[in-house]
Parts: sequence; structure tokens; C-alpha cells
Amino acid sequence: MNEDEATMTGVPGRGRKMANQTTSIGNRRLHPSTLMMGHGYDPTLSEGALKPPIFLTSTFVFESAAEGKRFFEGVTGVRPGGSEGLVYGRFNGPGQEILEDRLALWEDAEEALTFSSGMSAIATVFLALVKPGDVIVHSAPLYAATETLIGRILGKLGVTWLDFPAGATGEEIEAVITAAKTKGRIAAIYLESPANPTNALVDVEAVYAARAKVLGGEDELPPIIIDNTFLGPLGAQPAKQGADLVIYSLTKYVGGHSDLVAGGCVGSAKAMLPVRMMRNTIGTITDPHTAWMLLRSLETLELRMSRAGENAAKVCAMLRNHPKVERVGYLGFLEPGTRQHDIYTRHCVGAGSTFSVIVKGGEAEAFRLLDNLKLVKLAVSLGGTESLASHPAAMTHLSVPAARKAELGITDTLVRVSIGVEHPDDLIADFEQALDAV
Repeated sequence: MNEDEATMTGVPGRGRKMANQTTSIGNRRLHPSTLMMGHGYDPTLSEGALKPPIFLTSTFVFESAAEGKRFFEGVTGVRPGGSEGLVYGRFNGPGQEILEDRLALWEDAEEALTFSSGMSAIATVFLALVKPGDVIVHSAPLYAATETLIGRILGKLGVTWLDFPAGATGEEIEAVITAAKTKGRIAAIYLESPANPTNALVDVEAVYAARAKVLGGEDELPPIIIDNTFLGPLGAQPAKQGADLVIYSLTKYVGGHSDLVAGGCVGSAKAMLPVRMMRNTIGTITDPHTAWMLLRSLETLELRMSRAGENAAKVCAMLRNHPKVERVGYLGFLEPGTRQHDIYTRHCVGAGSTFSVIVKGGEAEAFRLLDNLKLVKLAVSLGGTESLASHPAAMTHLSVPAARKAELGITDTLVRVSIGVEHPDDLIADFEQALDAV
């Protein structure tokens, strides 16, 4: 490297993609959990700081006018390949780029983008793909805000939708895609698996096959997009089953400490390009401080999710046999031979730590359970170090019409639980005393 090249790549962010990108030792490929400790960051570019600093700046200085032009050509899509350097806080930043490099590693994706929230990730993706008159095919149920975005917000733009139940067979999915085709151009096939809050799984392989069968003759196939928040990149990697874009609320397991709000999307460079261009336009990028906090969280993601998963298995084993519990919607309890179990064995590598508890009785009994928990906090969200419980029908999915909630199985007796990293015996004792009061 000559002196000019060293100058150009010596600024954090400009040469960062050349720094510390080793992903193997000899023939051994390093695990993502190892790479989270330093991938994409060279301490010598930041005064020797062991961890990446927080770069609180809105704009970046160019070495020359020609460099500024070249960077903007990449940011605006005039030239393929994206920006070669840092331009402006709405487009990129050192911390965000390091974060995105590391986030992509978990699923061996070509690219990752991060956003100001999970919903801003979903909204940015849809805005990048849809136009008036388009149709969105999606699984059901979805997170209530996602349903609102599709049905009410995009509906104002003339976008319509058709859905199929999360556990639908290949033939059922084919029928819905075929019906959607008659209504307009299918802009996207959007999935949520496990579904919020029922934990029902979607057969991504069946969706991929149905898309090929019904739309195989099209010049361009609609992307398969999936919200994988409930299981995270450790529990499922939907791209391996055919998903083109995988979306996360990074607020949940990836952030993992209930102290930030962010979203993410990973996928192929081709699928991500229109999303990147839309994010550049509307400015839904993660802020520098949140990016720094997510870098902290990624270092312990595997440890936290593993411990929470082990805890959830023990708590669910108790809840399953409790006389005041009708059923536990936990992936580890799926009956062998059923379609859901078949999907689980093909798609998932763990049951996760978020599940539903269906209590006997009605809303009053569900509320008494929630009100009497002491260690488990009554709050929405999931995936944090602490255990949380909430009532979807009256809280996160309150805006969903009653008939729709009944159709989707979001009942007054359903309590959603997210198990954290506390001692499992203490969590079991808490649920036992709370159920005694139901």
C-alpha cells in the first residue's frame, strides 16, 4: 500500500472494510460468536481503543472533490457497489457499518442493514418494493403493527393483501398466491415465524416451492421476506430455506437488555439494494449510540439466548402439567408426526424462550396470573435478560378487530411469556405462586 492509499484508508470507516476481516484460521472457519469480539474493526484506526468508539458526527470530510463524487455515486446508486466511504449520517457511519458487518455473519448473509426500529425496518422494506395496485401475500398472524402497516397504511396507496394461516400446507399457500396473482402484481410474500403471539411456524420451504410453481414464469419473482425475531439467528436461519430477506426487531434478543430500540435486515446484495436506497432516502438508519450498544450486545448474544432457552424449557415443563393451565404454546412441545413438528425439525435448531400460556378460564384469570407475578415483569416486548409477561389481546394486539383475533387464536386466555436469564428455580417458584392466586 502506498502513502496515498494509507491516507485514504486510515480514517475509521474508510478503510474499515479492509481491517480485521479475517473469518478463518488456516482451514478453520471461525464461529460468529468469536467474530463478534473484533470483526470489522481495527483499533489502530481509533487511537488504539479496544472497542469501537461512538462516532457522534453528522457528516464526514472528503479528501478531495473527486472522492466526494465517487462516494455519492455509490450512495445514490449511480454506480453499483455502494459507497466506498463515509458520506453523511443518514446514509452510513463507522459504528453502523461495523454493526452491519457483524450482524450479517450470523446467517452468512452478503449484506445487512440496521434501522431505527423493527417497524422502521419493515416499513422501509415495503416502501422499497410496493407500488399502487400491488398485492402483498402474507402469513397470519402477524405482529399487530405489521398488520396495520399493510392493511391501513399501504392500503391508502392502493395496496391490497391476501393471507394464509401460519401452518398452511403447500397446496394452501399455492392457492393464495394464485388468487393474489389475479388481483395485481405480487410485490412481496411476507412471513412471520414463529408467529406473534401464537408461536405457530410457517413452512418457508413450502412457500419457496409454491412461489416457484405459481410464479416461475415471471420475469422477476416477488421476494420472500420473513420476520425471524422470535427465534433470532441462533434458533433459525430462514435464508437456508429460501427466504430472500430476513428481518429482525433488534430491540429483542440481539439488543437483549431492554434498553434500546432498533431493527435489522439481512440478505443478498441484490435483494438488499432497493432497501438500502430507500433507507438512504427516508433516513431510517440506526443512530450511532444505538449501534454502539448493539455491538456490545452481539458479543453475548449466544450466551444469553442459550441460557434463556434452557430456562424456558424448565419453566414450560412445570407449566405444562399445572392444573390451571390449559396449554403451553412452546416449540419444544410440538407433537411428533404433526405438521408443526415437521416444520420445526426442518427449519429450527432450538425452541427459543418466548412462548404462550393459555390459562383456564377467561380474561380475569389471565389478568390474575399477570398481576400476581413478582419476578416476571408485566411488560410488552421480549428477548431481554429479564423475564416478561403480557396479554396480547388487551395490549400488543388490542387494535386487531375481535373477529380477526378469534380467527388467529389470540384469545383472552393467552398470556405471552419471554423467559430471561434468571435462575430457573426462582422463575418456576414465581409462576407457581402466581397460578395459585388464579
